[in-house]
Amino acid sequence: MDRGGASGAGSCYYAVLGIRRDASSSDIKSAYRKLAMKWHPDKWAGNPQVAGEAKRRFQQIQEAYSVLSDQSKRSIYDAGLYDPLEEEDEDFCDFMQEMISMMNNIKDEVGAPLRSRSACALSFLSECGNCQLGRDLCYVMI
Repeated sequence: MDRGGASGAGSCYYAVLGIRRDASSSDIKSAYRKLAMKWHPDKWAGNPQVAGEAKRRFQQIQEAYSVLSDQSKRSIYDAGLYDPLEEEDEDFCDFMQEMISMMNNIKDEVGAPLRSRSACALSFLSECGNCQLGRDLCYVMI
């Protein structure tokens, strides 16, 4: 499921759950429970015409909830970097979470002198200097 399509359904995870992008964790959980009860395949087992659709929707609902209920995955998803087909790499998720946080801090400094942005990028580079992605991102930030 990507930002353009919920496993081919043509909507994002937020649309699958029927929530806004700024939804709280309790809003996400509430929407999930409501939709999971509505589309649970066992509920539709007696109606073969709807059973396949119910199973597909239930899987989409579970996938959306698994990402949006996990703050780390949600941040990566919101940044447009989440790929459900890739095997999860917790270290990569932690790295990207840190990168997103640092980039948001830089966004908050709009209008700050170039020297401040450069100092922030160089500070990050000193922590992640052995990482090619980190060097590339710092180059872009400067």
